[in-house]
Amino acid sequence: MSSSIRIAETSSGPAYKIVIENDFSQLEKELAELEVKGRKGCIVTDRNVGPVYAKELEAVLGKVFSKIVTVEIEAGEEYKNLETVKEVYRRLIENHFDRNDFLIALGGGVVGDLTGFCAATYLRKIRFIQIPTTLLAQTDSSIGGKTGVDFEEFKNMVGAFHQPSLVYMNMSTLSTLDGRQFASGMAEILKHGLIKDKDYYSWLINNFNEITDRNPEYLEKMIKRSCEIKAAVVEKDPTEKGERALLNFGHTLGHAIEKYMDFKLLHGECVALGTIAASWISYRRGFLDTEEFYEIRDMFLPFGLPLTLDGDADIDKIIEISKSDKKMDAGHVKFILLKKPGKAYIDTTVTDEEMRDALKQIVLSDFD
Repeated sequence: MSSSIRIAETSSGPAYKIVIENDFSQLEKELAELEVKGRKGCIVTDRNVGPVYAKELEAVLGKVFSKIVTVEIEAGEEYKNLETVKEVYRRLIENHFDRNDFLIALGGGVVGDLTGFCAATYLRKIRFIQIPTTLLAQTDSSIGGKTGVDFEEFKNMVGAFHQPSLVYMNMSTLSTLDGRQFASGMAEILKHGLIKDKDYYSWLINNFNEITDRNPEYLEKMIKRSCEIKAAVVEKDPTEKGERALLNFGHTLGHAIEKYMDFKLLHGECVALGTIAASWISYRRGFLDTEEFYEIRDMFLPFGLPLTLDGDADIDKIIEISKSDKKMDAGHVKFILLKKPGKAYIDTTVTDEEMRDALKQIVLSDFD
């Protein structure tokens, strides 16, 4: 079981490989292609992932790097901030890391984003490797070179584009992923089908039993196709000047909900809710028919994702938060809507009333 995808050189970085394996056995060979011999490597992980996989990874990396340092940060979105970045910088400086050395992100999206940002800014840029251990990170956040941290209450407000030198996925790490985290990754995967590939979306729905059972054959096929979709978008628009914004489908209100809930919901759970809202607006504008909207909404449930927020949620506050998002464009909220399943477009004309109407579809205890 092995797959690889190559992302072409872009304006934001050189070409690199996405490697999908079922263990770490091929990592040494992949690192040899990067000419890391004699370089130092710093693993950045968190206190959930580190105790499970850091020693195994250190043993592999120790065969090719001259020195391995491991920095274990606190787990959780609340630690994806500049204070944690300073902690990583300090360890790099103490261990005399230079521009030819490497950072290695071992963990989920928080670890990957933060490690990438440290690599983009330490000594004005050093190389880094993504080793994502969650489904969301494997199919979304580890690919494309978006790095960043949160600033105070604002998500991903400080960041940089910096492509990894390698993305190495060990699918066996998904066996230790809890059900809620696995479901969180499925929100981004379903998004890939909705914005770019209707047939893939249908395949996901038709095979949800095998996927939720974590059948390795189906997981590999799913991860590979999602990576291909994201890679194709990123190659065309590496720094989000245009089409790459389509990957933000479900994120405009999803990020606002995430902040409103003080990150008590996982990113994918909020993306699912944001996708329902964006699909409702698409439906009300006449792009989706009734059956298409309700299929999009209802199919989140078998994948373990929420369809509603608590009925006491403040809709106007969520709308207000959405206007502080980094996706604002000349004072307008940038929305991604669907013309039909598999075809998304960028829209800057969504009104507060449309957002309010859409949020009413999810801020309910039960659907009408």
